[in-house]
Amino acid sequence: MSTTRIEISDLVIRYGEATAVNGVSFTVGQGEHLTLLGPSGCGKTTTLRAIAGLEQPASGSITIDGRSMFDGAKRINVPTEDRGVSMVFQSYAVWPHMTVFDNVAYGLRVRKQDKGEIQANVERALDLVQMRHLADRGASKLSGGQQQRVALARAIAFSPTVVLFDEPLSNLDAKLRAEMRVELRELQRRLDITSVYVTHDQEEALAISDRVIVMNVGVIEQIGTPEEIYNRPKSRFVADFVGSANLIKGKVTGPGTFEAEGGSILKTVGGTSGNEVAVRTAYIDVAATPGDNQLPGHVRQRMFHGDFVQYIVECACGRLIVRRPPVNLLEEGSPVTLSFSPEHTVLLQG
Repeated sequence: MSTTRIEISDLVIRYGEATAVNGVSFTVGQGEHLTLLGPSGCGKTTTLRAIAGLEQPASGSITIDGRSMFDGAKRINVPTEDRGVSMVFQSYAVWPHMTVFDNVAYGLRVRKQDKGEIQANVERALDLVQMRHLADRGASKLSGGQQQRVALARAIAFSPTVVLFDEPLSNLDAKLRAEMRVELRELQRRLDITSVYVTHDQEEALAISDRVIVMNVGVIEQIGTPEEIYNRPKSRFVADFVGSANLIKGKVTGPGTFEAEGGSILKTVGGTSGNEVAVRTAYIDVAATPGDNQLPGHVRQRMFHGDFVQYIVECACGRLIVRRPPVNLLEEGSPVTLSFSPEHTVLLQG
């Protein structure tokens, strides 16, 4: 990922008086899988469509492989078909009246490849998504997962510079979605594809990405690896939107120390100012021995979720959510002391 393949600079996109994307800047490296993550209306799909040339920004610039695709100041706006990108849509956009082969071949025929090239490229793409044996089947007779594979094969058949994914798995059921995540990630690594992926599913973003950009109301909240986004959220929004976190109010009392409401002193990481810390629900233990960052309380509620048990624990600083393995169950009403490491106690920016 040493070479920058996509560069977005100060991108602004407006719909009338409303600003959908407000000064967004980022880069995507060669072979990198970058995910734009955020709630509905945050500007992630609009940004993706601008890279594809399907939306015209008000200002800023978009560069792909060193070539200017959009530049507001220079009035450059390269048409979609000349950008060398391919897009996989949420709705699959598979033509039901065509066979699998013809769906994948469509873009190659538009590009006027000869018959031999088309045959070889379609077979290569179908092999990659394990669909060659269904080449002659009508697309209307495919399952949702099979249609998504056809959409993927069509996207990679002409060896595009960049592949853009607009929530491609959101129409699949939970089990198939999890399986397709693995296949997508393996395919991306095998082909060394440079890709930008849009989703509102934080679990999906963390599982498949090299880096994640968390967006909110048209701006970038944080850019980082999945581990950085999860373990070191910079803002309240990121801590609350990505994963499950407890937000504890209080005040900074010194370098790396925080006084929670109720008087408990916590050791922290992440900054020098702020009035909240974030502690992930999965990082809280039930204390057996004295140590740092311990909070006494009692179990208010216990809920069984199969793979884990969720407890709501009443402490002096408020109610904390704790997720533990479904063993050694704690009874509702029982006293408990919670413990969490200073490195998992992240001071959020004010």
